[in-house]
Amino acid sequence: MSAPDDDFDALYRVGAPRLVRQLLPLVRDRQEAADVVQEAFARAYARWSTVSGYDAPEAWVRSVAVRLAVSRWRRHRNSLVAWRRHGAPDDLPGASPDAVALVAALRRLPEVQRVAVVLHHLVDLSVEQVAAETGVPTGTVKTRLARGRAALALLLREQSPSLGGPGA
Repeated sequence: MSAPDDDFDALYRVGAPRLVRQLLPLVRDRQEAADVVQEAFARAYARWSTVSGYDAPEAWVRSVAVRLAVSRWRRHRNSLVAWRRHGAPDDLPGASPDAVALVAALRRLPEVQRVAVVLHHLVDLSVEQVAAETGVPTGTVKTRLARGRAALALLLREQSPSLGGPGA
């Protein structure tokens, strides 16, 4: 007797490509078909103890994928109807030069420093919350924040004197 995960893996390996091909005429976009099939398989895996007992688990996955595709189509259609009814949204103001400079500077930080800085200063989490969310000690978060702020100050000084310059 095979393990439950082996049975699911076999169904996915054989069934997923076939279901994508079957859904393609319905959604008319290969990526959309792949997305709904992937979501349907994720739901099947979450209920695998039940779904695996069905006579045709692939049929269950297919019906879920079809319902997902129809649901996405309805959401898209409804958003178009709302857009036509209410018109295009008002133009939003563009990002300020300082915000653009900040984002560009953040992108140049090492990922661990960027995550710490964003979570602490932009998302407004405490050092302890950042530590819990990233799975590192609070001392490590404090070090990453200190190094990230120092690097950010240098980068901002280079890019936008109004953000990181001496008088800012």
